[in-house]
Amino acid sequence: MQNYVDLHRHGAVRTAMLDHPCVALRLMVAHAITGSGLWQVRREPQRTANEAVAASIAASRAEAAFAEKRRAVLALLGQADEEGAIAGGNGDAFALAAVFARLLPLCDDDVMRVLSLVMAETLEAGSAVVEALGNHLGIDMGAWWQPDDAFFDLLRDREIANAMLADLAGKHVADGNVAEKVKTQKKIIRDCLAGENGREKIDNWLPNWMKFPVESYTKRGGFRTADQWASVQSLFVRQ
Repeated sequence: MQNYVDLHRHGAVRTAMLDHPCVALRLMVAHAITGSGLWQVRREPQRTANEAVAASIAASRAEAAFAEKRRAVLALLGQADEEGAIAGGNGDAFALAAVFARLLPLCDDDVMRVLSLVMAETLEAGSAVVEALGNHLGIDMGAWWQPDDAFFDLLRDREIANAMLADLAGKHVADGNVAEKVKTQKKIIRDCLAGENGREKIDNWLPNWMKFPVESYTKRGGFRTADQWASVQSLFVRQ
């Protein structure tokens, strides 16, 4: 009998909901936040390879702006005094109903702000969809990132360092230093960016790896970001 009652009530409610898309939107956002017996949504853990990478991410402009927008969304959800992620609940039924109740009186614009934040928290790093989204939105990484110590510490390939040097100081300087150690070439690159040791200062430089669309420095392959973009590029770039 319980099964009979459950399924008939479920059938009536879900069919009626189809005529109320705004309610369905709020319920879907609540599911994405808290999870349920049928929904399992995990937020991006932002795992870092070492402390230097972790510190670089934590100090980035994007992280600061994201944290500010998350605090605003937490206030919309009645959690203004709380910190931390919004998505990634454990599927608790009461928590799901509580979030749904909180979303119902919000205007559509505010609900979409919550939805955008939840989608952002659950966007998988290093995925093809990040490349697709970044290109669709026309992201200028120069507004969010500049070369830091962690970047240069991780730059260890002499051929790539030489290609970056050519970008900044010109082919003549790059060719003249092609046999030099990576450390020496990186020092010249940093001099160009800072305008030191007689080098002309270069502003707003982005390595190919940080551009949208992303570009490789060599034809050796193995650069996952470029491979990810190549796998979906035809879907988003008109020929």
